[in-house]
Amino acid sequence: MSIQTTKTGLGRTLWRALTLRAGFYDNAHHIPHAHRLALTVVLLAVLSQLLGSLVILLISRTTLPLMALILLLQGAAILVGYYFWTFTIWKLGRWFYRNTPGYRELLSPIGFAYAPQVLNFLTLIPLLGRPIELVLSVWSLLAVIVAVREGLNLKTRSATLICLVGWPLIQLAIGFIQVFRLNGGN
Repeated sequence: MSIQTTKTGLGRTLWRALTLRAGFYDNAHHIPHAHRLALTVVLLAVLSQLLGSLVILLISRTTLPLMALILLLQGAAILVGYYFWTFTIWKLGRWFYRNTPGYRELLSPIGFAYAPQVLNFLTLIPLLGRPIELVLSVWSLLAVIVAVREGLNLKTRSATLICLVGWPLIQLAIGFIQVFRLNGGN
């Protein structure tokens, strides 16, 4: 992928990230304003999650202060999770492999890997919310594995092991907030 073909908008960037194109993740650093664009993808993922949660909280008649607290915690968990997961991947990459890119260089491809989370508003669908959320979570995990495999020039198995260190911790934090959200409305 040449630099000319990477001059894309947000929609095209999301599509390339969603389709797990290895070349896209490998050349993420060539995308103009990659850090800002990747952070935009992560923030869209946060907004999508918050939209779904807001509707659920409104339906369950959660009080306004509790609703604000839950939404704040949920948004922070996703945003902090992004930086934490990138940090664990970077740190493990530095411990086990030479020539690991810097932390800032990993923020873009991993941020782009959050593209499936932009669809989190679909969790509003009754009875399918949790399964959709799990599918999107695994899809993001796969995208991060591709991003790490390409960004660190690793084999798929090594990239998977590195990515699986931080992923369960993020899932636990998000799950804890969801339980809090569900119990908060009662």
